[in-house]
Amino acid sequence: MKRSDLVRSIQVNFTRMRNDDADKIVSAIAEDITDAVARGDRIEIRGFGRFLQRTRATKQAFNPRTGQPMLLSAGKTILFRPSIELTKKMN
Repeated sequence: MKRSDLVRSIQVNFTRMRNDDADKIVSAIAEDITDAVARGDRIEIRGFGRFLQRTRATKQAFNPRTGQPMLLSAGKTILFRPSIELTKKMN
């Protein structure tokens, strides 16, 4: 599903809503989720899942070409955990 599919879905459910307004709604939600995760907040959408920020530790890896060891620096990533309802619906 793409962003345009979400906008179209909102328009189907709310027939009097214009395309621009539905697009603004999708943009606002995506921006709020992005900002909150960047701050380190936990985002929970009931029935859908949770977005969390995780810190990856520094670790040693090997260059596949040369076989030389190299150090991968620590970094942050986003973790999504689906809700029980979403997991049941998928299965």
